[in-house]
Amino acid sequence: MLLEEPTVILNEKNAIPFLFEYQKQDLPSLVEISTSFGEITIELFDEAPYHKANFIYLIRLGYFNDTFFHRVVPNFVIQGGNSDHPNTSKKRRLIGRYLLPPDVKKGLKHHRGIVSMPSSEMDNPHRLASPYEFFIVQQKGGAYHLDGNYTPFGKVIKGMEVVDAICRQEIDGREAPINNIRMRVKVLEN
Repeated sequence: MLLEEPTVILNEKNAIPFLFEYQKQDLPSLVEISTSFGEITIELFDEAPYHKANFIYLIRLGYFNDTFFHRVVPNFVIQGGNSDHPNTSKKRRLIGRYLLPPDVKKGLKHHRGIVSMPSSEMDNPHRLASPYEFFIVQQKGGAYHLDGNYTPFGKVIKGMEVVDAICRQEIDGREAPINNIRMRVKVLEN
């Protein structure tokens, strides 16, 4: 389950004010994702403060532990943070239901190795981001058609060979890996 109890249940009204205060802390910029394929080290961008704060907050709560890279699009992206496991739904209920506004005006591009947030699948004309998921651009040459629609909030600084290995895994017709790719995520404190 969660490593600690959330201090507040987040919702559409309090999530941004909460993350605004949370990001005022001296938040670390490095996180590590461990998989059976190896480790991926990510540097988070200060230019996307709400997305960075959200990611750090969820990692510290232990949300991503035992979730999966649940979507693999060959030669494009790997997407993680979700699973069909009942514990994932329980974690989300404890943390809250909210979306994050896109932060696309900083000029950050979807180069290879960029970590970004997907839009929620709910009726979502403003492309609000799902705070519980993320994707990593694996495509050689980048995925610049995503610029302006999704918020890059970090980049892989070590472990792109792990991203490449995950992207080569066999998938089903829904782009879900045939074999679960479980993750554990931790903050690398400053």
